[in-house]
Amino acid sequence: MSGVMKRMGMIFRAKANKALDRAEDPRETLDYSYQKQLELLQKVRRGVADVATSRKRLELQLNQLQQQSSKLEDQGRKALALGREDLAREALSRRAALQQQVTDLETQHATLQGEEEKLTLAAQRLQAKVDAFRTKKETIKATYTAAQAQTRIGEAFSGISEEMGDVGLAIQRAEDKTAQLQARAGAIDELLASGALDDQSGMAKDDIQAELDRLSGGTDVELELQRMKAELAGGTTGGQQAIEGGTGQSQSQAQSQPQQQPQDSPRFDKQ
Repeated sequence: MSGVMKRMGMIFRAKANKALDRAEDPRETLDYSYQKQLELLQKVRRGVADVATSRKRLELQLNQLQQQSSKLEDQGRKALALGREDLAREALSRRAALQQQVTDLETQHATLQGEEEKLTLAAQRLQAKVDAFRTKKETIKATYTAAQAQTRIGEAFSGISEEMGDVGLAIQRAEDKTAQLQARAGAIDELLASGALDDQSGMAKDDIQAELDRLSGGTDVELELQRMKAELAGGTTGGQQAIEGGTGQSQSQAQSQPQQQPQDSPRFDKQ
C-alpha cells in the first residue's frame, strides 16, 4: 500500500511539475527575481541606516560624557584651589567613572563603525549585482520575446500552430464535404439516367423513351421543313400548278361522265 501511495505521489508531482512548466513564463520569473533582489537591497540599506543611526547616537553620548568629564575636572581644580580636597577627590572619582563609560562607548562606536563599513560595502556590491542582473534580465527578456515571435511566425508559415492548425482542419473538412456532395450528386445523376432510380416528378426518361422522343422530334422537323419548302415554291409556280390541276380535273370528270346524245332544240321561225 505504501508503494502505491509513493507512486501516486510521484505521478502527481510529475504532472504538477509539467503543468507548472507550461504555465511558467521566464520573463515573469526574471521580474520576480529582480523584485526579490530589490527587496533584499532595500533591507541591506535599511540595516546600514540603522547601524549609522546607532553610531550617531553613541557619538552624541560620547560628546556628552566628554563634556561632563571636562566639567568634573574643572570642578576638581576649583575645589582643590579652595582647599576642598575632599570635593576635588569626589569630582575626580566621578570623572574616572565617566572615563570608563567613554572607553566602553568608544569601543562600541568602533564596532558599529566597522559594521557600518561592512554593510555599506555589501550594499554597494549588492547594488552592482542588482544592476547587472537587471541588464541581463532585460537582455534575456528581449531575446525570449524575439525567439517567441520567430517561433510563432515559423509555426504560422508551416501551419503547425494551434490557430493555423484549426484553420487547416476547417479547410480540410470543407473540402471533404464538398467532394462528398459532388460525388453524391454525380452518383444520383448516373442512377437517374440509367433508370435505377425513379423520378417522382415524372421528368426523367429512360434511354428507349429518349431515343423515341429524339426520332419523333426529328420527323417533326423534317415535315416542317418540307412544308416551308412547299410554301416557298408555291409563290412562283402556284398559278401554273393550279391551271394544270384544274385541266386535269376537267378531263378526268369528262371521262368519268357518260356521253349524251344531242337533242334537237326547237327552232322558232320568225314571222
